[in-house]
Amino acid sequence: MAGRVCLVTGASSGIGHATALELLRAGHVVYGAARRVGKMDALRAAGGHVLEMDVTNDADLERVVRTVVDEQRRIDVLVNNAGIGLHGALEDVPMDQARRQFEVNVIGPARLAQLVLPHMRARGAGTIVNVSSIGGEIALPLGGWYYASKHALEAYSDTLRQEVGPFGVDVVLIQPGIIRTEFESGTAAELREISGDGPYRAVAEAMARKAETEFGPGSKASPPVVVARAIRQAIESTRPKPRYAVGHLADLILLLNRLLPDRLFDKLVTRRLR
Repeated sequence: MAGRVCLVTGASSGIGHATALELLRAGHVVYGAARRVGKMDALRAAGGHVLEMDVTNDADLERVVRTVVDEQRRIDVLVNNAGIGLHGALEDVPMDQARRQFEVNVIGPARLAQLVLPHMRARGAGTIVNVSSIGGEIALPLGGWYYASKHALEAYSDTLRQEVGPFGVDVVLIQPGIIRTEFESGTAAELREISGDGPYRAVAEAMARKAETEFGPGSKASPPVVVARAIRQAIESTRPKPRYAVGHLADLILLLNRLLPDRLFDKLVTRRLR
């Protein structure tokens, strides 16, 4: 399965960067796309192609897909990794930020899928990997808009898998658990900024301290490469699973969410924030 032409979004850091490098090491042709082109020097040095792209800019998305197809005559794999988080009480979060959350985490990936699917269908093969989160199934306090966007991405992916499977195209969801990346570095500050002074300040501060512990130095959070390896496994499989849960606590948290009654799960996750 080596030599597949892959487009990886959000490739300037974290999971996207690790995935692009992992696929290059495996012998695939990799195009890494992100807004911060200057942070992809390592990808370029490893033999990857670097493209500037804002996932909310339709002209950028069209240009990137056109570039890959023009240069390689095909596109075999799309890894929709680009995403943003949003932390704060639902009552406090400004609605413009909530809208942007969905534009980046749902609409952008969906538009890219629209653009690559005609090329995949023409070849009768392809793989679309959507990087979700364990937050695509669970929900925790002060992350409602993020979880809502990932729930939406998972529902979208399930329907897409059903629709494009007959054309030979696989759709895979990756559900990272607690991963140590730049993505999480601003969580504590954002919680304090949005909900640190209002009625939710106690839980916001508790969650901020928890974020500093879980994602800080010496934490048990998994490195991004464990997610990259799962993505590679899915891409290279002749029959990939619809979902891959990966990283610290991913399987355990998802299992608890699936087995416990809703109110018991609520108690479990909120008890630690008192």
